[in-house]
Amino acid sequence: MKPTRFTDSVNCAIEGIIYAVKSQKHMRNHFLAALVILVAVLFLRVSSLEFILLVVSVSFVLFAELINTAIELTVDLVSPDYHPLAKAVKDVAAGAVLIAAIGAAVMGYLILSRYIFPYFEDSFGMIGAPPEMATLIAILSVVILVVIFKACAGKGTPLEGGTVSGHAAVAFAIVTAVSLTTQDPISSLLTLTLAIMVSHSRITLGFHTFREVVLGAIIGIILTLAVLIIFMKLE
Repeated sequence: MKPTRFTDSVNCAIEGIIYAVKSQKHMRNHFLAALVILVAVLFLRVSSLEFILLVVSVSFVLFAELINTAIELTVDLVSPDYHPLAKAVKDVAAGAVLIAAIGAAVMGYLILSRYIFPYFEDSFGMIGAPPEMATLIAILSVVILVVIFKACAGKGTPLEGGTVSGHAAVAFAIVTAVSLTTQDPISSLLTLTLAIMVSHSRITLGFHTFREVVLGAIIGIILTLAVLIIFMKLE
């Protein structure tokens, strides 16, 4: 029955949001990202206009995901069996969410980068830039350690599977080396994006689990940092 009171309408709306959060992984990720942005805004003390723009961007992404969820449920109800048009409708709705998310990401970058980048440069400036030889040794050390992990586990092949994702380990080792060597936020961000894409591909291809990818990333970051810092201390 259609709610007649305002409070009943609000309750129905909240129940819809809760259902989307419970049933949709992407919705949970969007809410988590919104929480991270709010915490960043609190500590960075952005201006009122910047805060309004961030709120509008985040709200638009959440709105698009809710509409996408409603469309998917409607399509499943009307067409429970596979149909090309049903797939097209879902793809278009998902595309709307993607566009909203890209717009929000660009807005967040333009606003927050000028607050975050100075901290980034100061932090890496305290460590210093490592020599080229140290970078090469660090990446080779990561490769050797991953091979040892795979050999001890006896699972997967050198390039596929195993208890540790070698692709993720090397990718994040390169991110760490580039960040310390260039101390440039843009270069580090672009390299990090590529590392995340490489790591995600290992999961989507079924070669590794999320835990194995995260473990590889941690090994790549920590071992590279350790090798580079040791080299710089010995200079």
